[in-house]
Amino acid sequence: MGGSVQSSIFTALFRTFPRFRHNDSAYNCAMLKLLSCAIVGALFCAPPGFGQTKTSSPPGPGLERGITLAESGHCAEALPILKTALRRIADKELQKRAGLDGLHCAMTHNTPYESLGFLEMLNREFPSDPEVLYTATHAYSDLSLLTSQKLARDAPFSYQVHLLNAEALEIQGKWDEAAAEYKKIIEINPLLPGVHARLGRALLSKQSPENVAEAKKNFEDELEIDPKNANAEYVLGELARTDNDFSAATRHYSRAVKLDAGFAEAYLGLGMSLNSSKRFQEAIPPLEAYEKLAPDSPSGHFQLALAYSGVGRKDEANREAALQRETADSLEKVRRRVAEGLLQKQDTQGNSGTDSPK
Repeated sequence: MGGSVQSSIFTALFRTFPRFRHNDSAYNCAMLKLLSCAIVGALFCAPPGFGQTKTSSPPGPGLERGITLAESGHCAEALPILKTALRRIADKELQKRAGLDGLHCAMTHNTPYESLGFLEMLNREFPSDPEVLYTATHAYSDLSLLTSQKLARDAPFSYQVHLLNAEALEIQGKWDEAAAEYKKIIEINPLLPGVHARLGRALLSKQSPENVAEAKKNFEDELEIDPKNANAEYVLGELARTDNDFSAATRHYSRAVKLDAGFAEAYLGLGMSLNSSKRFQEAIPPLEAYEKLAPDSPSGHFQLALAYSGVGRKDEANREAALQRETADSLEKVRRRVAEGLLQKQDTQGNSGTDSPK
């Protein structure tokens, strides 16, 4: 299996469980912190100064007392005052300070679920504030850890514990261990939706013929359990296209886009398979749909140019070929800027690590 095809399959696999995608940075952060905190045995691992802000304009007497209580560690008394006062604070900086103080108190004084009201207000009123986002990241992570500990304590033999372990192992790149956890879940509940697809995803991390065959079987099993799983259809389409079985690939991709009308990659796979089968007229609608969903994709413009050319629509083919070159150039410029930025960062770190001349 070629590297680019392997990459496209593996990237798309993380659609198979939408609530827990591998590129979800907030989820990954929570899971990674969950692991590190579990190792050291700490319930809350927030950094020094968590939830603290600089003093702003003088608050009113009642709110001032709540803030003073919170910042001096008297959180049991402070929380009711802060929760009430938040609803009538007009000063934005003061509202942020009170919200962060309330969040800090809730998360560090054994009332973590009282943090949810403060988090909701802070995220609503300060959606782009870096201090709020940083503090919320730690709060959500701590809530994740607390809940996972309760799950392990209250239901240690449940399949959900194995599921949580498997997700954590995936984040660490330990795919063999994650696959073992998914197999344990299947032993407990073989008809659980989503798990066969997750096992297939883990198996495809290693591209041996045996793993690919076992993964394919698991995606097929997934469709027996959940016939509406568009992601399983898509992956089977990718595997069939890789084997040059364009008829089977077309069937799977067609089902995927019927199940999920916004599944861009499935439209592209369908168009590519039809192009490969010389069914150019049929390839045009899915490729046009893909182009609308991903207008900056060079691959989409290239495939659509092939389809237009195949049916004699030369002007449209030339237009798409030009767009393919334009989007490819733009993508290459972005890649170069990213590479240059990484090099500059490495140079800066290297220079800061050298001893200054005496």
